[in-house]
Amino acid sequence: MTVMISLLRGVNLASHNRIKMDQLRALYESLKLRDVQTYIQSGNVVFRTEERDPARLAARLEKAIEREFGFHVDVIVRTRSQLRDAIAQNPFAARRGIDPSKLLVTFLAGDPDPVARERVLAIQADPEELRINGRELYIYFANGLARPRLSWMAIAKTLKTAGTGRNWNTVTKLLEMAEKLEASA
Repeated sequence: MTVMISLLRGVNLASHNRIKMDQLRALYESLKLRDVQTYIQSGNVVFRTEERDPARLAARLEKAIEREFGFHVDVIVRTRSQLRDAIAQNPFAARRGIDPSKLLVTFLAGDPDPVARERVLAIQADPEELRINGRELYIYFANGLARPRLSWMAIAKTLKTAGTGRNWNTVTKLLEMAEKLEASA
């Protein structure tokens, strides 16, 4: 079985799209996903599956969540190795003085075309910095995430693909969970 990580976009934000993590785990288990674990309340799930195609699994999860909870959320799925690669390819890793609590990784559902990539990287957002690598968008918020100058809506519209962001600490914790699950096989 393959270890995968799913990231739900826009759940449990204020009173919108409320999902209890025990209910989410139960739903995943009903879909024959195994060793289901959630991390914090924002829809991060680590599990084992026979499914090999992350996109097909994401679509299946979106349909099941909509059927069970009555609303649609985008689900982004990465394999354990894809998550490890996203961490390894962090374009800010070698820079001194980077505060991990100010680094956000946005996991994209699709691979933006070259024109969209150029347009996003041309967005003036100083002091925020954007880098794109494959299906991950890395944003460093030098002044923190509380009052960013960047508009996610503008970025999403330019990229023309859904995505969901996680702070660096969450990303590394999810990989730790996935690696532990893989090692227990």
